[in-house]
Amino acid sequence: MDRAKIRLYVNAPLGAGQAVGLDRAQAHYLMNVMRRASGDAVALFNGADGEWHASLAELGRKGAVALCNHMQAPQASLPDIWLLFAPVKKARTEFIVEKAVELGVARLLPVMTRYTNTERLREDRVTAHIIEAAEQCGATALPAFEMPQKLDKVLKGWDASRRLVFCDERGAAPMLAEVLDTPGPWAILIGPEGGFAPEEAETLRSLPFCAPASLGPRILRADTAALAALAIWQSKLGDWA
Repeated sequence: MDRAKIRLYVNAPLGAGQAVGLDRAQAHYLMNVMRRASGDAVALFNGADGEWHASLAELGRKGAVALCNHMQAPQASLPDIWLLFAPVKKARTEFIVEKAVELGVARLLPVMTRYTNTERLREDRVTAHIIEAAEQCGATALPAFEMPQKLDKVLKGWDASRRLVFCDERGAAPMLAEVLDTPGPWAILIGPEGGFAPEEAETLRSLPFCAPASLGPRILRADTAALAALAIWQSKLGDWA
């Protein structure tokens, strides 16, 4: 049987013979965007049971039903990297979320810093972007997402066994590739437009589990910095290595 290429995330258990209901938006996408019909194949994943080849048993304007045939990809875990970032303008924050999912982060933690200047994040929109990115990139797992918290609160509750590197475009710091010297749980912190406030940078530098790092001679936008840092981590310690 050919591998199904259209991928949909579902919030339902998956297994051989399992009937899975698809919502109105998914049915619209299949019918009107992808021009699929009853009997066609789709791939389903739920973040826990792997990816399943399924056949569309029913397809209409109000919804659809797919029947699971067989697993076509096993459940995979995400690399143990977290991304902490100060939310920026709406479209750029969505870009950070989308590309972070494609790059394989395990957790997304927006943080509010002194210079953070953006509107409140909508959890439903962020979740939708996470799902769309996972569908597109072939992931079988979704990263955890937390609503924004103040940076100082996140740091106070930090597990010191997870090393934290913050991208510091102002101070003298070693290159990120040099800081990422050992395997293990890591997190990357990207600041807002305008960078970290002096007192925030001082606090970060004083923490035993935290280290500053440079992304090179040019000052990068927050969204560019997030992608660059994750790519470097992946090439050094992640599933690209």
